[in-house]
Amino acid sequence: MSLLDEPSALLRGLYGLDGKAVLVTGASKGIGEAVAKTCAGAGAQLIVAGRDQARLQAVLDALPGDGHRLFAGDLSEAATVQRLAAECGPLDGVVHSAGIRGLSPMKLVSEPFLNEVMAINYIAPTMLTRHLLARQSLRPGSSIVFLSSIAALTGTVGVGPYAGSKAALIGTLRPLALELVRRNIRANALCPSLVETPLTSEDKAWLEENRARYPLGIGTPQDVALACLYFLSQASSKVTGQAFSMDGGVEYV
Repeated sequence: MSLLDEPSALLRGLYGLDGKAVLVTGASKGIGEAVAKTCAGAGAQLIVAGRDQARLQAVLDALPGDGHRLFAGDLSEAATVQRLAAECGPLDGVVHSAGIRGLSPMKLVSEPFLNEVMAINYIAPTMLTRHLLARQSLRPGSSIVFLSSIAALTGTVGVGPYAGSKAALIGTLRPLALELVRRNIRANALCPSLVETPLTSEDKAWLEENRARYPLGIGTPQDVALACLYFLSQASSKVTGQAFSMDGGVEYV
């Protein structure tokens, strides 16, 4: 059987998520929505989490397969994070996609703004992971995927708080991977550059101005979703503790 057969048994075995339970936060739109749909298409049962119940329901209704669930709540609130961990049940994968951009030049950064960015981008995924581990919700062979950013690895004007929150994820990732490796649980991070989402598309002029900077093109939510699928699947069974750059070639021009 050729690897090009669609679908080949080998590819389905490597990249399929049949019978796997996967939690995706920030799943009501953009990258999180694409991740949820891609995972469901690969056979997983999804828990889609986010703030907007109506949007989550629309995503849930569009997912192929059965047995999917939604969780609506604000993950910047500690009690909500604990409630989500309690309601998940056994999991085989987690994708921490919830986040905010938090753009501001440093001279205008306020402490409440900084707290908000850190609460959503760093504290929420870190504490959700902590509660899932404390409950032993992650089965052996599970995979945790954090959505970091290329901003955590390179300097960009006006994204100090956002870059700091995403860099904090990478700083936490590597000790976490060491803690979990003996339990056969993997943890990795994706670091996309600019991704064309409803949020980034609001300013068309800015988007087009930045498009020329990326020789391989601006990323799409589906690009990130496919990378998440790799890290959730058996294809990456020997990969942990890695921060994977998806920069569209911008670092090389």
